[in-house]
Amino acid sequence: MSHKPTITDSLQFSADSKIPQVLLGVGVVGLILSAIGYFTNTDQFFFSYLVSFTFFTGIALASVFMVMFHHITKSKWGVVVRRIPEVFGSNIWIWAIFIIPVILGIHNLYHWSHEDAVAADKILKGKSAYLNTPFFIIRQVIYFAIWGFVGHKLYKASVDLEKTGDWGITSLMRKVSAPAIPIFGLSIAFASFDWLMSLDPHWFSTMFGVYFFAISFQSFWAIMILMVFFLQRNGYLKNTIGQSHIYDLGAWLFAFTVFYAYIAFSQFLLIYYANLPEETLWFYHRLEGGYQYIAYGLLLFRFALPFLVLLNREQKHKRSVLAFVAIVVVTIHFLELHWIVKPALHPEEAHGLSFSWMDFSTFIGLGGIFFWLFFNRFKQNSMIPENDPKLDECLEKTYHH
Repeated sequence: MSHKPTITDSLQFSADSKIPQVLLGVGVVGLILSAIGYFTNTDQFFFSYLVSFTFFTGIALASVFMVMFHHITKSKWGVVVRRIPEVFGSNIWIWAIFIIPVILGIHNLYHWSHEDAVAADKILKGKSAYLNTPFFIIRQVIYFAIWGFVGHKLYKASVDLEKTGDWGITSLMRKVSAPAIPIFGLSIAFASFDWLMSLDPHWFSTMFGVYFFAISFQSFWAIMILMVFFLQRNGYLKNTIGQSHIYDLGAWLFAFTVFYAYIAFSQFLLIYYANLPEETLWFYHRLEGGYQYIAYGLLLFRFALPFLVLLNREQKHKRSVLAFVAIVVVTIHFLELHWIVKPALHPEEAHGLSFSWMDFSTFIGLGGIFFWLFFNRFKQNSMIPENDPKLDECLEKTYHH
């Protein structure tokens, strides 16, 4: 009979930690600066805001997806890291308030929201049953109601299990997760159509929903790696999250690097060889005027570099290598969202690639609030799901690696 692994780490995030206050301060400063930008260049503000909003919302949605997969597959490997995505997901119902600027900026962002433009355009008229302002707003409410409910419910169930020790709660988590996965998949796809694809309402790609899922999920694993390293750097969970779990996170990042490349290249290839003007134009605008450098960067830094580095089994054990790859992926994720969104700002003029200080102020502002919400909730309960029936097996992986 194997002995039960004992946890030697403190499982409580320090209540005295200044990290949440610092993040809140950074977030507020970023949002105030962005608000000033709104008055100096309104269109630029909304486009910059949309990039940052989709960046962080995508991370939160991927977090809930990971938790649901974890439950329906009854996986053991990730129990010690599961609380991180649980907390990200638990805040979606609060995060929903940040869709409000997107709704307020609907006329600045979306060509299809102008009635005169629709009246003069046959294609927009054909899409107007879906692409209209009231239905757009209703859809956002539905999306965030679904995401917020599922994210909060799974977090609450996990905390209840920790407090009561009632293993029956694990079947409740599976019963929530199983039907929620397809609903989540569809709602994320439609949200990506609404937020990003409809910026250019003449263009469409049936793969765009999966593409958005792929870019969000790849960067989610990079954020997970950086988050674990950040916690361990600050003295938390050093012996609880072991080398084998770090390796698993690296393996997931590698897997989604391959998945991303497959989806992104398939989308490009289908449009390239069909060679239809209304479809190729979207890529055409993103392969000229400086945007081509981001496109080549995606090939190099979003696929080739993480793929070639993490292909080697040994590299997935090296923290410095994993941290480097994760930082590269998170950076290129931001640039890819910029590459998707920004050409729609000046489609009639070949303005070319440019960055505004608002790209960074909105990112810092929303990022500060996003991680403040995370740490604020993270410190309220244990940093790992205690009393989870699979926790001992997960810890054995740590100590017997």
